[in-house]
Amino acid sequence: MKKVIVVGSLNMDMCINAPYCPKGGETLTGGGFMTNAGGKGANQATAAGKLGARVLMCGCVGEDAFGGQLIDSLRAAEVDTQFVRRQKGVCTGIAVILVTGGENRIILDKGANACLCEEDIDRVLEYAEAGDIYLTQLENPVEMIGYGLRRAKEKGLYTILNPAPADPSAASFFRYADLITPNESELEILGGKEKIFAAGVRTIVTTLGSRGYEIADTTSAKEYPCLRVQAVDTTAAGDTVCGGLAAELARGASLEEAMAFASKAASIACTRKGAAQSVPTREEVDAFRLNR
Repeated sequence: MKKVIVVGSLNMDMCINAPYCPKGGETLTGGGFMTNAGGKGANQATAAGKLGARVLMCGCVGEDAFGGQLIDSLRAAEVDTQFVRRQKGVCTGIAVILVTGGENRIILDKGANACLCEEDIDRVLEYAEAGDIYLTQLENPVEMIGYGLRRAKEKGLYTILNPAPADPSAASFFRYADLITPNESELEILGGKEKIFAAGVRTIVTTLGSRGYEIADTTSAKEYPCLRVQAVDTTAAGDTVCGGLAAELARGASLEEAMAFASKAASIACTRKGAAQSVPTREEVDAFRLNR
């Protein structure tokens, strides 16, 4: 089995429910407070680890308590964390999430995620071999994500970019991505499939929410349905798709096979609350059957 190398963000999500968004100077009583290990990089690494891959995570956290908790969460998913660097003098990335009327309002402090550097990426790629899977996103400095994709391609890795949050400036290094995995909104922000293909991407997998997903290359496109489940929380769906896709490709599956597995895993994650903790194990995906 090939390795999955994830370069990306690690955040602690701090979530609270409130009846409405408070005005300036107002103190409001809320409830349901919870903290979740998050960040797209960490979530995708966790998903790949729980779904059976050998995963190396590269990123940065602070030397605070949250940084240690995020590292412990990754280790619990059997992710190799020796390439997660603890940065002095900055906080771990934080997402403060206020939920009002079922809608999220999020304030993000990138913290140590902004400190990812070329040396971090070079260090993890020393352990990479041709054919390994390289998975990354856009929550770290965009120039570092581009550097990592270029270096990974030079070493013969299969490169996957999850372009979230969407950033049109990332198009300058799309030619180093074998596959990108936007959702519909991100695809629109990036200018659509034709523009992405023109930038050098070979394959696009677009997630379509409850409708499933589409696999497209420069000659064809085909939509596939996903499992119909009673969704409780869709927070981890996209990251589970990315992690599951990378895990299956590392096992030697075709893209179509890998996406079928990843989509099933994401559907299961949607039936559970939370981010990383909602991702199923490989055994749970294999055993899952819809109740008719």
